[in-house]
Order: sequence, then structure tokens, then C-alpha cells
Amino acid sequence: MKTWTRILPILLFLGLMAFLAFGLKRDPRVLPSELIDRQMPEFALSELHFPEATVSDLDFRGHVSLVNVFGSWCAACVVEHPKLVQLSQREDFQLIGINWRDDRTAAVAWLERFGDPYDQIAFDPDSELAIDLGVTGAPETFIVDADGRVRYKFVGIITDEAMRDKIDPILRIIAEEAG
Repeated sequence: MKTWTRILPILLFLGLMAFLAFGLKRDPRVLPSELIDRQMPEFALSELHFPEATVSDLDFRGHVSLVNVFGSWCAACVVEHPKLVQLSQREDFQLIGINWRDDRTAAVAWLERFGDPYDQIAFDPDSELAIDLGVTGAPETFIVDADGRVRYKFVGIITDEAMRDKIDPILRIIAEEAG
């Protein structure tokens, strides 16, 4: 019994050290997503500008899409927005917005002020889609291939570096797979 009383604190200490070492090596900006390589969740939400129109998962079929979660209340979204306006000029993907936890009037005014880079915007005030996507904050951006599969989740502000190092490589892989 004396041996265990000497060894147990050492084992607990080593276990704690291993746990901390593993945690410290992980990038806190990388949030695993259960959706990677799965179909975009089924949804049908009203379009932000045209409430009588619907944006749904079917709108992703046949197009590579960058799906950007944003809100007029989001300070980081203001920082990211000029990059999205720039990216809206590209033709290798459609840019779909998900206006999350927002007021429709405030969101429309925000886009009028900063510009509207989106091809379509799903209005998600009650987090119906955001919950299914596993959104934890804004901005978050998903890459969805032409078959409607989520291929990548990027958390944070899209910068030139993020495009070059994270997003464009995935878009190139999707383009190569499409032939």
C-alpha cells in the first residue's frame, strides 16, 4: 500500500502534464466541425432583402459556395467586410450570406452602409441554420462544394493570408476534383 501512495501522485502529475501539453499544442482558432465532408444541412429561410423569397440548401447545388455568417452587431464583421466585397468579384464561387441573430432592418441598413457583396442572404434571426452548422460566433465561413458538401470551416476574419493559406487551397482541390 505504501508503494501506491508514493506512485499515485506522480502518475496524476504526469497525466495532468500530458493533458496540458496536448491542449497547449492545439490552435484555438481551429474548431473541428462534424459537418466536414457531409451535406449542407437541409434548411429553408427567408431571403434578407426579399422576405417572400426563400434561400435553401438546394441553392448550393451546382455551385461552389463560400457561406459567410455575419451580423450587423458583429464588430469583426465590419473588419472582414471589405475583403468580402473584394471576393465578390471572383467567379470561382458564389458568396452566400447567413445573417445571424439580427434584426432585418438593421442588417439591411448595415449592408447599405458597407456594401452588399452577397449573391443571396439567408435571414437566420433565431439561429435555426446556425445551430445546425455549429456556428459559435461571427464571422465564420464555410466552403461548400457543388454537390452541397461542406468541405471546410474557417473561424474568424477572412484576410489575404487566410485566403492564400487556408481557403484558396481548398477551392483549388474542389476545382481539380471537378475536372
